This record gives sequence, C-alpha cells and structure tokens, in this order.
Amino acid sequence: MSSSNALICNNNSDLIYNQENESELFSGFFEIWLGEQNCDLEALIVAVNAKPESAQLKAEWTRSLSELVDRVMSHYENYYRVKSESVDHDVVGMLSPSWRSHLEDAFLWVGGWRPSMAFHLLYSILGLQFEAGFSELTRGLSTDDLANLSPSQLALVNDLQCRTIKAEKALTEALAAHQETVADTSMVELSHLATELTREPNPLTRDDSVGRRVDAMLAVKEDKLVDILHGADGLRVKTLKKVVEILSPIQAAHFLIGAAELHLRVHEWGTKREAHLDT
Repeated sequence: MSSSNALICNNNSDLIYNQENESELFSGFFEIWLGEQNCDLEALIVAVNAKPESAQLKAEWTRSLSELVDRVMSHYENYYRVKSESVDHDVVGMLSPSWRSHLEDAFLWVGGWRPSMAFHLLYSILGLQFEAGFSELTRGLSTDDLANLSPSQLALVNDLQCRTIKAEKALTEALAAHQETVADTSMVELSHLATELTREPNPLTRDDSVGRRVDAMLAVKEDKLVDILHGADGLRVKTLKKVVEILSPIQAAHFLIGAAELHLRVHEWGTKREAHLDT
C-alpha cells in the first residue's frame, strides 16, 4: 500500500488519514501505527534514561517529558479517530480484525483491549519497579516512577478503576444482548424464507423482496454494533487519558512505555507463532 495515497506519517510523527481513498484497508494504517508506536516507545525510553542530576536541568527535562507524553497521547487519539471512521465503514471487519494475530484475537474485548487491563498493567509495572527500587524506598529516597505513587494517586486510580469496570460491564452486557438478537423472530423468519427460496427451481421467478428485507435487517444489526464498538473505543481512550492525567510526567512515561512494549511484543509473538505454524 502506498503511503502517499491514504496514510502518511508527517515530520511531526502524526498519523494522518486521507479520505480520498476510503477503500484502503485499515490494516495498512495499523502497520503504520505499529511503526509510530515503536518510534514513541524509543523516544520515551531515551527521555526517561536522560534524567539529569541538577534541579535546574531536571525542571527543563520534566517539561520536555510532559510534552513528549502529550505527543504520544495525541497519537493514540488520532489512532482511534481513524479507527472510528473505519468502524462506520465496516464494523464487522473491525470486530474481527485480520491484521491481528490469533494470539491477540484470543484476548480481544469488543474489537480491542479491555479498558480495565490498563489498571492491571499499571499495578504490574508498579510491582516490578517497587522491587527494583526497594533499597531506595526504604531509605526514604524517591524513585520518581510508578513505585512512588502517592496515597492520593492510588485513591484516584482505584476510583477510576471502579468506574471503568462498571462502564465495561454495561458494554459487555449490551453486546451480549445484541448478539442474542441474531436468533430473534425476524431473523428466524427470514432465514426460513431464504431457505425456501433456494428450493425454487427457476431463479428468474424468485422473489427478491426477501433479499431486500435481509439487507435491511442486517443493516440495523450492524448499526447497533457500530454504537457498541464506538462506546468500547471511547472507553479505551477515556481510560488511557484519565490514567495518564493522574500520573506525573515521569510516571506517565513509564506507564506508556509498558503499554507500548506489551502491545508491540504480543503482536510480534503472535505473528511469529503463526509463521512457525505455517512452516
């Protein structure tokens, strides 16, 4: 796929979607997004490791790090903006993405990552960094990472987690209820009529009104799926942004590093696994 047609990465590392060629598959955008995320990961790692010793330089470093975090978050927001446009175009394809490995598929929730996973990631990083910086913490020294979350930050994270799980549950129930409608009276009736039409010996005499009814019915089903997927993606973005808002710039950088590493490596492992199975 040519990046000059539909997808380009400009000098500011912002992903741009060109609507002139709407037939381009989202998978092409996803491949560019992987590269963008890898660039963001490297930039975050370099920035975190460049922490200066002097207070004066540290203030400037913190401002620079905050700007980098904001830029990374803008890339996430742009990703979901483009995804939203693709969902409107082909919601069924977006719910069963061909650009993800089967390993990733096994852990998807409504076409993407489960929002509450952000908290499991946060606490996992916290635990690892707490162990790594235990000696500093016992001496009353600040580690400036997630192991140094304050009680007020932990309270905010806990409150956000409770609200996120509640919203996640509502979407899960909405999807389950909608999935059950595939066997409602209208669908069963249409499936029976369509079966009867296949028994018509002369195709030219078949009534195409059933086909029109099927198209109309499936369109309604897909519209509801669009609403649910938009809701799920909205919750994903909201959760990510709220977590980052609670954290300091250095803590947010560590969190975003962990998120990028997890996403990129799981995708890599899944892709390699499938390549191995195909050989």
